[in-house]
This record gives sequence, structure tokens and C-alpha cells, in this order.
Amino acid sequence: MLDTTEKRLLERCEALMDTTLDLTRDLVRGYSVLGQERSVLDTMERWFERLDLPAERVALDAPGFADHPHRAPTEWSNEGRYNLVSRLNPDADKPHLVLNGHLDVVPAEPTDMWTRPPWEPWEQDGWLYGRGAGDMKAGIAAMVMAVQAVRESGIEIDFPLTLQTVIEEECTGNGALACLHQGYSGDFVLIPEPFGAQIYSGQVGVLWFRLRVDGVPAHVLDTRAGSNAIETLQGYLPAFKALEDEINALPRPAPYDALEHPFNLSIGKIEGGNWASSVPAHAILEGRVGFPPGMRPDEVMARVREVVAAHHRALDDGSPAPRVEFHGFRSEGHLVDLETPGIRLLSSCHEDLVGAPPAHYLSTCTTDLRAFHVSGGINGTCYGPVAQRIHGVDECVEIDSIRRVLNTYALFIHRWASANTARSAS
Repeated sequence: MLDTTEKRLLERCEALMDTTLDLTRDLVRGYSVLGQERSVLDTMERWFERLDLPAERVALDAPGFADHPHRAPTEWSNEGRYNLVSRLNPDADKPHLVLNGHLDVVPAEPTDMWTRPPWEPWEQDGWLYGRGAGDMKAGIAAMVMAVQAVRESGIEIDFPLTLQTVIEEECTGNGALACLHQGYSGDFVLIPEPFGAQIYSGQVGVLWFRLRVDGVPAHVLDTRAGSNAIETLQGYLPAFKALEDEINALPRPAPYDALEHPFNLSIGKIEGGNWASSVPAHAILEGRVGFPPGMRPDEVMARVREVVAAHHRALDDGSPAPRVEFHGFRSEGHLVDLETPGIRLLSSCHEDLVGAPPAHYLSTCTTDLRAFHVSGGINGTCYGPVAQRIHGVDECVEIDSIRRVLNTYALFIHRWASANTARSAS
């Protein structure tokens, strides 16, 4: 049941809904793909200043971070790249709440497939469109404005509360990990990923890999004089699909044992050759494979290497061995502890607002929860808006679901304060 203070808080949330959408639109306008996040970080910093929230830049090239055991190695420089964090009451002696969201997005190309340019937000039939609108700029706007609603309602935030807006969630997870590496930790984390108003209960491990096949270039007047790297590369695709089947056939921890096919392979990028009238001398494939909680990334890396080596041996054509590299994600899977006080508190907030207990969602992807769970030993979950076509064309987020996240997070922040005040008193 909602008390008078909580009803007043929800009224404040409703008054801030237009501002929440304004923030979402401003963030969508910053087309923040890998290496081009600066404009959206500038936007976020301006909004923190507008809302009188402190802002700190958390570098991705801090001393010692390159040697962090859970950091994914990268091929790009991290010089000058950073997350943006806002901390309230960092020295308060009470349980610390972290709200985390990622500002980076996946590429929207080819943009001519979109109804409108993906960095120009538009609305239609109760949905807000644009790259990153769902994944996950609307969630960031809702979590930030939830803090604002609590403060404008006259409710004191007297516990440590950190807002983390990070980069590299879509490729490495190093952004959130950099925050933890530099001490921006906590006791519980909420991430408004666009899986809807349900409790996120687990996620799979994820590994990115790259395969390069070299051929022999030749003029097309005699293609037999060369070796076509693109054609050779295609022969590896069934081998990778067999690896996907093999991983899904392994014994799985509950509740993943109830899912038919939770560990998915994606061949996300292929390129090769350099001239239409030349036999291509090289071809490169980049892919992603999922694996169950409890399996180590290095074990999956060994399986990928063996798949490539076995297919190369079967070819027996005297060609050089392909090169296998691992870039980006090498993230462990894990299950969320659904019995912790933070999860129970979130469930009660949802039930009091919706009138029914929340459903649970078992994920077949990964999120920045991995950094908190694996590196920080911090429990948490995702609870966010409803989105469609994330990573796809005409990505969009349901506007009413943004309102639900705003309300739930504001209520959660208020009750977190109350629960921990009562705990301190007892």
C-alpha cells in the first residue's frame, strides 16, 4: 500500500515525465557508437549540472586497470575516454545504492533502412523511436529523474547513492568495470535495461572471437591459380554452428535447463577481398557465442580454437592455419540471488504499483551486472522499460513503460532510505 508521502512522490514523477522524455531525446541525439561517445557524455554532464547533481569523470585508462583480471583487452586506445558518475553522500555510513546505465549504442547502419535518421528521435502511437531509445537511454533518463523526483518531493536521501552512466557495455563491459576498479562500488545495483517491468534473474556468458583466413591472390583470368579466402571462410560456418549445438547440449544449471536453446551464436560481421576482379587474399569473420553460467571464458576460447583447428586439418589443402583472436566480451554468466533484501524491496515496490508480483526474466544475453557480480561481489538486477527492435532498425521504447520505471525507481529509492533507517535504528 502507498502512504501519503509515496502518493506525493508519484505525483512528482508524473510532473517530471515530460522532462524525462526531454532527457531521453537529448541522449538519443548523441549517436554514441564505440569511440564516438563524447557528445552524449557532454549531454549527460549538462543534465547533471542542470539538475544540481555532482558529476565526476571516471577514466577508462586509470592506473592498474589494464591489468585487471576481468577487463577485456581492446584494440583501441582508451586515452581520454571516460564514464560519467554522480555521487550523493559518498561518505554516509549506510548501505550504498548504485543505479547504472550505459550510454553507448550499437551502430545503426545502414541508416537508409530506417524510417527516419536513427539519431533524430520521433514519436508515434505511444512509442519513442531512435537508436538507443530503448537500449538504454530511456532507462537512464528514468533513473536520473527518479532521483530528482525524490529530492523535489522533500524526501531526504541520506544514504550513499551513485548514478553511473558508462560506456563500452555493448562490446567489453569495461566501462562499469572501470567504475568498480576506482572504488565506485556499492551494496546493490539496479540497471534499467529494456527487458520490461520484471526481475532479471540471470544472464549467460558471452565471448567475442575473430577468425582471419588467408588465401592466394590471383587475376580472374585464371581463378584456379589462386585460393579464394572468402569461399574458404564460408566453410567454417557449419563448424561454428556445430559448436553452438555442442554448448547447448551440455548439462546446464537450473533454471537454464528449462530453456530450449539459451546459448546463441551470432556471426555478426564478415569482410574480405579488395577488388572484384581479383581472387580475394583474405577474409575476416567476427562472431559471438553464448555459454552457461559456471563455464569459464578461457574454456570457451579453447573450444573455439579447436573448432578452427579441426576444420583446417580436415581441409588438408596445405593452406596456412587461420588466425584466431579474441576481442571484446569474455564475460562470465551468473544467476541473480533473488532472496536478497534489495530484490525483495524492488518486488514489493512493483507489486504496490502494479497490483501483482513481478515476473522473472532469464536472459540469453549479458549486461553490466556481470561487472558487479563477478568483480565486485555485488548483487543486483535489471528492471526497465519495454523496447522493440533493440540493435535493429527503427528501435523504439514504449513511453508508458518509461513512466513505470520512473515511478518504480523513485519509490524504490524512498523505501531504500526508509528500510535502512529502520535497520540502523534497530
